[in-house]
Amino acid sequence: MAHFAKLDQNNTVLEVHVISNTELLDENGVEQESKGIQFLINWCNGTHTNWKQASYNGNIRKRYPSVGDTYNPQLDIFLPPKPYPSWVLHETMTYWISPIAAPEENSENYDWDEANQAWVLVE
Repeated sequence: MAHFAKLDQNNTVLEVHVISNTELLDENGVEQESKGIQFLINWCNGTHTNWKQASYNGNIRKRYPSVGDTYNPQLDIFLPPKPYPSWVLHETMTYWISPIAAPEENSENYDWDEANQAWVLVE
């Protein structure tokens, strides 16, 4: 099965659809993302044209998209929402990291305090 993310004008994931792999096959029997996109455009009667293929195991575009994630066209990956304005993208790992590393011991007992740009112990 092939998975496709339906994106809005800001590349935010609205839905994820599953279609048969046969819908992606070209005249030589090779899967083509463009064939799947055209199938989905036809399926929705042309009302939506912004689609990107994904894979459940993250082999395509680094991670499986969820509703609310964003497609980044420069990196050609799906990203989860940025948790805080100060966090930055760790490009090789494709996830958001805090500007200050979390405490190593008992890190699950800490939360990020955006206002103070620090990790705080949760009682």
